[in-house]
Amino acid sequence: MNLLERQLDYPFGEALPERGSTIEVAPGLHWLRMGLPFALDHINLWLLRDSVGERPGWTIVDSGIDDAATRDAWKNIFATRLDGLPVLRVVVTHMHPDHIGCAHWLCERWNVSLWISATDFNVARLASSASAGFGGPLSAAFMAVHGMAADPDAVDKVGARSNYYRSLVPALPLSYRRLLDGGTVEIGRADARDVWSCHAGYGHAPEHIALHNAARGVLISGDMVLPRISTNVSVVDVEPEADSLRLYLDSIERMRQIPADTLVLPSHGRPFRGLHTRIGQLQAHHEARFVDVLEALSAKGPQSAFELVPVIFKRPLDLHQMTFAMGESIAHLHALWFAGKLERHVADGVYRFAIA
Repeated sequence: MNLLERQLDYPFGEALPERGSTIEVAPGLHWLRMGLPFALDHINLWLLRDSVGERPGWTIVDSGIDDAATRDAWKNIFATRLDGLPVLRVVVTHMHPDHIGCAHWLCERWNVSLWISATDFNVARLASSASAGFGGPLSAAFMAVHGMAADPDAVDKVGARSNYYRSLVPALPLSYRRLLDGGTVEIGRADARDVWSCHAGYGHAPEHIALHNAARGVLISGDMVLPRISTNVSVVDVEPEADSLRLYLDSIERMRQIPADTLVLPSHGRPFRGLHTRIGQLQAHHEARFVDVLEALSAKGPQSAFELVPVIFKRPLDLHQMTFAMGESIAHLHALWFAGKLERHVADGVYRFAIA
């Protein structure tokens, strides 16, 4: 546990759900984990007791990627953890593959609806048809103009990843039920309905939805607030002039309206209490990166996002990690640029940023 984590409270200690099992974190609310084939090797998913009319069952929140291991894990959960009851709906916080990848299979298997924001549903459709923002020629060209042209091999590898999103999200439900900021979802037994409020967050995904149950004091935070790592915030090829990091920082600041002692159920890491503390830590993390970027530009003169990756990420990166690092480097530069602290110029077909 690092120093920042020690400022948070982990009510379940070191406990983690065993493969194919769950931990009940609140009455009728169960925590399970699915594996991921990345350095970030897991995603937390949630099962909530529910009912539609008088029909009892379960709601699933987030789905995992679509691969044989994830489907097999779900089948085991269905056989052992649902008390013989059906799944009644699938809620997805946002469109990233580890959250939506298996949603189509779950919805088809149980003949239920997908609940998601409209923006993320439609961007998922775009990404699954063109891999926009997740590799391929558009991503390669975008990263090249932000300095990756200095490493042609890396540009070629990004361009070759044209099937990346589709490999993890091979299909999507044909329709959805829209989640909106400020809206509510009733989930629970017929005699004890719980109201979950939707909190839209921006910057990490187009329209991420976190779910807050004020009566229970529980927040399903998705990727907006994670306890151990900072959420990736990127600028990508389909929205090349975005100010993603400012959107993200404003979004988590708005989450301070949620009580500080709320039990936070994140998509990665362990459930924790200390929401306001963690928001402050994340804000301080990005402020420190702003300082690093400004100091580097003051010392070295104009730099591209690619040249500044080692300033922001002080560790070796594989190609998968580099694509996220490039997006986040651009996001920090854009935040400072839109704030008037930097200027952007084009030289030799590459964007470089300098102190204003």
